[in-house]
Amino acid sequence: MNLNKKILLVPIFFLTSALAQEPNGEKIFTKYCWGCHHQTSVAFGPSFEEIANKRTVGEIQGHIIAPKSTYKQLGHKRSVMPSFKDELSQKDLDAITNFIMSYKSKKDK
Repeated sequence: MNLNKKILLVPIFFLTSALAQEPNGEKIFTKYCWGCHHQTSVAFGPSFEEIANKRTVGEIQGHIIAPKSTYKQLGHKRSVMPSFKDELSQKDLDAITNFIMSYKSKKDK
């Protein structure tokens, strides 16, 4: 392999590695959320579609990391949702929030 090809492959390798390390909202959903939430139908908790149409990004992230502190201001009478503050990095939190917001109705976007 000549030097020009090697130089071209180095940036591609680093770009691919960086993208591979970005958290995936759907995988985070499957690991942490799926037991209580579904994308478009009510399960134990509200669907992501309902959440995305009623909440801001800040409200969603606040509730994920501190549900016992936010449930009343969000209009809930109680909350059994656990905090994911210690399980999710900010990148994970952004990824799951983006995944949730992807279910927002087109008319509300």
